[in-house]
Amino acid sequence: MRVLMLSWEYPPKIVGGIARHVEDLARALARQKDIEVHVVTCDFPGAPAEEVIHGVHVHRVAPTDAPGGYSDFVHWVHQLNAAMRDRAHALITGWLAPKGRSKLATDPKKLSQKDGILLHAHDWLSHFAAVELKNTFKLPLVATIHATEFGRNNGIHTEINRYINRIETDLVTEAWRVIVCTGFMNGEVKHALHAPWDKLDTIYNGVDASKFQFDFPEEEARLFRSQFAGPEEKIVLFVGRGVREKGCQVLIDAMPRVRAHYYATKLIVAGGGHRQHLIDQAHAVGLGQSAFFTGFIPDDVLLRLYKVADVACFPSLYEPFGIVALEGMAAHCPVVVSNAGGLPEVVEHDVTGTVTHTNNPESLAWGISRVLHHPDFARHMADQAYERIQTVFNWDRIAEQTRGVYSRVWGEFALSPW
Repeated sequence: MRVLMLSWEYPPKIVGGIARHVEDLARALARQKDIEVHVVTCDFPGAPAEEVIHGVHVHRVAPTDAPGGYSDFVHWVHQLNAAMRDRAHALITGWLAPKGRSKLATDPKKLSQKDGILLHAHDWLSHFAAVELKNTFKLPLVATIHATEFGRNNGIHTEINRYINRIETDLVTEAWRVIVCTGFMNGEVKHALHAPWDKLDTIYNGVDASKFQFDFPEEEARLFRSQFAGPEEKIVLFVGRGVREKGCQVLIDAMPRVRAHYYATKLIVAGGGHRQHLIDQAHAVGLGQSAFFTGFIPDDVLLRLYKVADVACFPSLYEPFGIVALEGMAAHCPVVVSNAGGLPEVVEHDVTGTVTHTNNPESLAWGISRVLHHPDFARHMADQAYERIQTVFNWDRIAEQTRGVYSRVWGEFALSPW
């Protein structure tokens, strides 16, 4: 089977969690027998337009030119979708038509499952290309909803909220089946996007734990750590964007409470994007030199930061899943999270980590302080978290579950009228 994925981001273009999800899923699927994976995505400076990497065929395109430039982000998304559609159209035509002929010679419905072609769209940002390709070629479409506009904004309040919500709802309607990452998201997609309960498949995200299995001798780790904190300081690590929903502002408010009980504690905030409001907040609450904002850092530095941190903290206000929590778990770093969204499904309280109340600095400070004051218990939970990474959040297992969805869709498609 050929699976053609559409995603607005794919490494090295990384904006949020979709890029990592699509990359790891695509690679795991490519390891499966009889699956050929193609990803059509946005271009990135220095990245090749066409490449096969780890068995995945990656096709990068530039948004279609707009006279006078792009009026806003939604306009840019439409132009990107036009370019994605054109590249995917050429690929599918090549698969279905004899060489040198533009007219299709093969009815997709007559293909065997082994030779079939299936579309897989990730979030509303690839909706336009996916739906047009579905209807042009009469191909089945699977959609993964990673988050919703309703959830990100705690409701639909503005015209742009309503527009994106309508697009998300349309994608759910057009898709043969819809994949979500947690039971929480299953409920949200039913509520916010009116998805039928029997159209949804819940498949957890995963993490590539092998990324953390590199040689990192004790002396090298000590020298690396000294770039960020003194030898007597404990490191609380936050990884993520500076948007409100990720909750870094709650963590900053919690840090003076943490330092009241464990003074030699430093906050490290890793990631790019706009952060000046968080820097100003850190100064306002008196953290001063006890908060360090790295800005964007490459993966090799980030992986090492996870390794030397004493606590990885993710106090999201809205979180469909929380891949960063998995990264902390894969690094054997004790994790403290909020109970927002799907995070309690990822981190089991007092078993694989500490779960605190959402948007509550006092509760968050309690969770962090407990890890710092009880390192043996924290290490025990981190060990159990790593075991769960191997058994539950394993990409090969997730790829097998996803392949099961593909097989079901193709089987129903082959027996159904269009």
